[in-house]
Amino acid sequence: MMTDAPPKPVNQKIRFWVVRLAFLATLPLIVLSQSAWAANAVMHPLLKSLGALLIVAAVLYRGWAILYIGGRKNQSVVQDGPYSMSRHPLYFGTTLGAFGFGLLLGSIVLAVLFGALTLIIFTATSAGEERFLRAEFGDAYDRFAARVPNRILPRASGFQTPQTVTFNARILRTNFSDALGFLACFPIAEALEAMKLAGVLGRFAIY
Repeated sequence: MMTDAPPKPVNQKIRFWVVRLAFLATLPLIVLSQSAWAANAVMHPLLKSLGALLIVAAVLYRGWAILYIGGRKNQSVVQDGPYSMSRHPLYFGTTLGAFGFGLLLGSIVLAVLFGALTLIIFTATSAGEERFLRAEFGDAYDRFAARVPNRILPRASGFQTPQTVTFNARILRTNFSDALGFLACFPIAEALEAMKLAGVLGRFAIY
């Protein structure tokens, strides 16, 4: 008699490729569009400043989450700090950064598009991860999910943390370096804006 195989951890390489393919799909829109706010002396710098703040917040939020999960992923049910507000705070940090990148390009439409695509991809990914976690940890994960109902978007009222947190320095350093990759958004956005102002890129306006 055949039995269902136990769930396996989600293949993160698939997630990486899905994110990359989603970015490539939006690349023509990024290249061909130009901010409709470019001539607005108030809105354009406001959008860019807000985008920059969100990207920095994304790096810090991901670093905070890595501090708690580093070395313990798929080994125990981490439920303190950012994990007391949502079950997948690393994905929230990435979504925040994607939204911020759209604003950094001077577009509310691109910000919503990037944020929504990232949230959709990570919602699907986290659903697969949770099938493995429920099989691995059973009732412990069910109790965690009941106490922390939000999968990705944080619920500040649920925050709790112990006085002392231990972490793996090597894993923290490696993963925090990945989070710093978001800082590449700044020179990319500036280069794109310079080429659009020069008339090399940008064929239509987008809000």
